[in-house]
Amino acid sequence: MSESILLHVAGGLARITFNRPASLNAMDFEMGGRWRDIAHAVTEDASVGAVILDAAGPAFCAGGDVVAMATSGAAGADVTAMAEVIHDGIRTLALSDKPIVAAVQGAVAGGGLGLMLTADYIVAADSAKFVSKYANIGLTPDLGVSTLLPAAIGQRRALRLLLQDTTIDAETALDWGLVTEVVPLDRLPVRADEIADFWIAGATAAFGQAKRLVRVGADRPFAENLDDEARSIGARFETEESRVRVAAFAAASTKSRS
Repeated sequence: MSESILLHVAGGLARITFNRPASLNAMDFEMGGRWRDIAHAVTEDASVGAVILDAAGPAFCAGGDVVAMATSGAAGADVTAMAEVIHDGIRTLALSDKPIVAAVQGAVAGGGLGLMLTADYIVAADSAKFVSKYANIGLTPDLGVSTLLPAAIGQRRALRLLLQDTTIDAETALDWGLVTEVVPLDRLPVRADEIADFWIAGATAAFGQAKRLVRVGADRPFAENLDDEARSIGARFETEESRVRVAAFAAASTKSRS
């Protein structure tokens, strides 16, 4: 039996791949636990400077595995417990100092939207489709959708997706701010690699801290965010990497003015 989520770490890059293509990468109970464990492993690995989140098969993620939920004999308490496990993974990745790019193809439905929005930069194939479907089966949003979706596209558009049987295409998702870029399907993995490589080749830790400040700052008072910004920029200024880059920038600026 193959693993439901694959993890490969090399050269500062962690690649997390949803790997239940026959189920459109819908997340069942086992996959949820693996998601949480991988999230902690990646964020605690000091060698990781960037993360790619992608998926095997024709779809990125169809959300929760409703078939497994319906046939497992699970009670509501079991579903709540599993949602909390998956939420642990989402929170761990989203609030970490690891910048994440998602490569998204095919269907992104239900909780798949929340898993996708765990990423900081989302590249979608031009054939990708996005839909909620929660209310259609009598369920309510989970996996961060009620928070991450309106943060990305605004409350009115989020409610439109959640309260109507609306499917949007990749160009609409780009226009709404749900995704960052749209590329042809055959360019999808290449583009995700380019973005992650840019982070790793650059001031990796600074990109990670910038991501953390934005993500964590969304839920804190402004004064706390300013304090965190002040501490973070001071800490970065003390690093050798920053000293070299700041000196090079200053030298170039001086030369251009002379």
